[in-house]
Amino acid sequence: MNKSLKPDKILITVIWYFSLITLSIIMVLPFYWTLLTSIKPNHLMFTTTSLLPPLELTIQHYIDVFQKVPFMRYFYNSTFLATVGMLTNLFFGSLAGYAFAKLYFRCKRIIFIILLSSMMVPGIVTMVPQFLVIRFFPLFGGNDIFGQGGRGMLNSYWAIITPGAAGAFAVFFMRQFFMTLPNELGDAARIDGMREFNIYLQIYLPLTVPALVTLGVMTFHTGWNNFLWPLIVLNREELMTIQVGLSRFKFNHRSDFGPMMAGTVIATLPMILLFLVAQKSYLRGIAFSGIKN
Repeated sequence: MNKSLKPDKILITVIWYFSLITLSIIMVLPFYWTLLTSIKPNHLMFTTTSLLPPLELTIQHYIDVFQKVPFMRYFYNSTFLATVGMLTNLFFGSLAGYAFAKLYFRCKRIIFIILLSSMMVPGIVTMVPQFLVIRFFPLFGGNDIFGQGGRGMLNSYWAIITPGAAGAFAVFFMRQFFMTLPNELGDAARIDGMREFNIYLQIYLPLTVPALVTLGVMTFHTGWNNFLWPLIVLNREELMTIQVGLSRFKFNHRSDFGPMMAGTVIATLPMILLFLVAQKSYLRGIAFSGIKN
């Protein structure tokens, strides 16, 4: 009898797939319920608990959410800030990761350990010092050279972009991927007289596309879902992100469940679409970034 057909192995396979399907349903069900609620008319909102789509559907909730609040502005702000944060992390993270992986300089190991140690500090611990740096940043937002007299970077896009322009995780992630690439490529380019930045840009960076896609998706996801920091440093409504905007909508229109769910669906769709488009490179990047030749 073939070993692959043993009853115990078949049972384990069935249990495994049943568990995966069950967990998948549990994970998808809240989003499905949100989507279903966003297309239900108000008079059917609480009259049935069925998970089947009702016979009567409406898109009025999606129209309402754009009419009651400047939701398009929130969407633009989140898209802009998440995109800029993604690009800065890709550039600075890959540049620093290349330096830690392929260059030799004094105290490289110690600096890298300090960098990794910063990842262990909870963000809430550094939030107050970070706010003070943004508030009293010299020669910005009306501040003088000593950081007095103005508001610094508060209530500007810079308050979001600057602190997260180069994250420790981005440097660590790209360093791990660069470590998998052969040193001989850089050595040959140096012998030919190529400058170090050109070696990084023209030789190594094109080989890191899977890692860049993976890091880009992760960074965009973090920036898109960022809530607490924008809530603290952005008080002007025209600068608010979609997450802060949804929170304000929930507070001001707490009984409008339809538009609230419609806004939640709109806020979720970009990340779903981004992952569907980049999933192949995303998974490749995760698979290779932790492997060293």
